[in-house]
Amino acid sequence: MSRPVVIGSERSEVGLPAAMAILAAGGSALDAVEVGLRRCEDNLADHYVGTGGLPNAQGLVELDASLMVGSSRAFGAVGAVKGFPNPISIARAVLEKLPQHSLLVGAGAELFAEENGFSRAELLTEESRKLFRSALEPSAESVEGENTNARAGDERYRETALALVRRLAPHDGPWGTINILALDSSGELVVGVSTSGYPWKYPGRVGDSALPGAGNYADLRYGGAACTGRGELSMRATGARNIVADLARGLDPAEACLAMLTDAATLPDEFRAELRCLALTPDGRHGAAAGQTGSVYAVMTETSTEPELHPRRVL
Repeated sequence: MSRPVVIGSERSEVGLPAAMAILAAGGSALDAVEVGLRRCEDNLADHYVGTGGLPNAQGLVELDASLMVGSSRAFGAVGAVKGFPNPISIARAVLEKLPQHSLLVGAGAELFAEENGFSRAELLTEESRKLFRSALEPSAESVEGENTNARAGDERYRETALALVRRLAPHDGPWGTINILALDSSGELVVGVSTSGYPWKYPGRVGDSALPGAGNYADLRYGGAACTGRGELSMRATGARNIVADLARGLDPAEACLAMLTDAATLPDEFRAELRCLALTPDGRHGAAAGQTGSVYAVMTETSTEPELHPRRVL
């Protein structure tokens, strides 16, 4: 039997205790990841996932989420979903109830959610609406991820987003994607990701969080990985898949994460901003990397009383 462990990106601490409670009781990694991410999606203080997420350039909240199972590499995901507060659960329904497909987006994902009994809800809270109106002003804060050293790319994205918001005339009305990776007592490994994506994005934009090999990848032979931050870079670098490939080559999790960030850093990108990643192996080893000092990730084991913060390796 394996010793259960669950790890997560910044702000996953809201969901990790619920995930570990499932694992400690002998439950599945799939249940743990879904429940943990639902807690994060329901956290109204978090404006980068679920209800209260920051909207696209039309003022509409669109959500992406995915789940991948290490033993089978089965994958379920949804992208650009509007009006449903828990995309991670819809992604699980895709994985389990629609095995002929792996990814649904937009209206099709919303139709599938309705057919499976998921309830609609208003996702744009008053606080996120106010942030939408104010946060495009010049600021020292980053658009996605924690405060970043990549100021030029981040400010370029902000300027472009502001022009898009003005053109599309939006109606009246902590930071970044969240990853949770879990290993259960049976030895199963599952990776989950949930996000409202880049704020003020072009409507219909789907980032790395909904794509296998980019924001999410799990292979029980070697491990699982997930990414946060500048999703377009992770897509171009096939970030999560390359981390797992380096785990297969014998790198430890932190080294594998650092190698991916090093590769992504070579890609030209005028909107460059922070990209982060973390990884978990089938024997319970874990590690993470980021582009700046002070970055952390959270860990819980059966003996934890609360999430423990570990430093990420720095590029």
